[in-house]
Amino acid sequence: MRAETQSNVEAIRKSLTLLAQRMDLETAPHRLEEFNAMIEDPDLWNDPPKAQKLMRERQGVIDQLATYNLIETGLRDNVELIEMGEAEDDAEVVTEAEDALRELVTLAGNKELEALLNGEADGNDTFLEVHSGAGGTESCDWASMLARMYVRWAEKKGYKVELQSMTDGEEAGIKSAAYKISGPNAYGWLKSESGVHRLVRISPYDSAARRHTSFSSVWVYPVVDDNIDIEIPDKDIRIDTYRSSGAGGQHVNTTDSAVRITHLPTNIVVTSSMKSQHQNREIAMNALRSRLYQMEMDRRNAAINAAHENKGDAGWGNQIRSYVLQPYQMVKDLRTGVETSDSQGVLDGDLDKFMAATLAMDVSGKSRAEANLDD
Repeated sequence: MRAETQSNVEAIRKSLTLLAQRMDLETAPHRLEEFNAMIEDPDLWNDPPKAQKLMRERQGVIDQLATYNLIETGLRDNVELIEMGEAEDDAEVVTEAEDALRELVTLAGNKELEALLNGEADGNDTFLEVHSGAGGTESCDWASMLARMYVRWAEKKGYKVELQSMTDGEEAGIKSAAYKISGPNAYGWLKSESGVHRLVRISPYDSAARRHTSFSSVWVYPVVDDNIDIEIPDKDIRIDTYRSSGAGGQHVNTTDSAVRITHLPTNIVVTSSMKSQHQNREIAMNALRSRLYQMEMDRRNAAINAAHENKGDAGWGNQIRSYVLQPYQMVKDLRTGVETSDSQGVLDGDLDKFMAATLAMDVSGKSRAEANLDD
């Protein structure tokens, strides 16, 4: 067996070991039997929230077992094919099995990272906000590029994307936008994107074609589950209605349907302008509950709390990632050192490599590259 193939086999075996530990492979079949017995209880759906929680947990165990078995079977079958091909001097069989192992090592690595998404709210849907920084039209245009990047990423994941609110820039782009992104582990994947993002390019708005640096910020917080009670007294909020054009032109929402809610004790402001006034109020209240829940999570997690306290302005010294389009192509994450020259691919939503590296670093306290050096 070639050295590269042997390395892939070992990587897959390491991923299987981690997956088995995370799911507690020995007890998983017994837990599934217990879930199957519970869902046969005719009184289960008398408590819909409890029933839905149980069904999600059951499906999680099913998915974990299926993933483990798929990877384990693929590894065993392809190793056997390689051994058989080498014994019979059949290069075609060996090549096909080696190619299959290369795909399997990628799948195993991705599933290994997903197994690390075990934080309190990692499995939840998420809210994502994009805000332009100082710099006028340049920053507004950059904010719209970032918003598009995350929408493209979410769509590639098969997630549902709902625009909650948007404020257009005066000349181009957007001043801010807020989205709800729904899908498995949406918050767990996107939480590492909170921070300031820096763009360097030749400005399309500069007649002298000079290079400009722009900043925009991204903030991510989880959608609060219905079974998490966040009490917000009426005296703690101020609700304003206003007119907003939103996406689609200046004649949209010609009545005072947009809603802005200010949480007075924390000065958190949330908005919704894409639905009716009643729906906008409900959307904004849900967003506020999630923001307050995120604050509570931050208080219990010193690292996340420090990051939010130090987020500062969208400008120099606070950025987590740089996107350089001129004079060369490069996107570099300043926390993990992961970089790529495929700037356009990143702006089209190819973000997994950055998220995965940050997730691995958060779990191990160092980057995956550093961990590999230790091996």
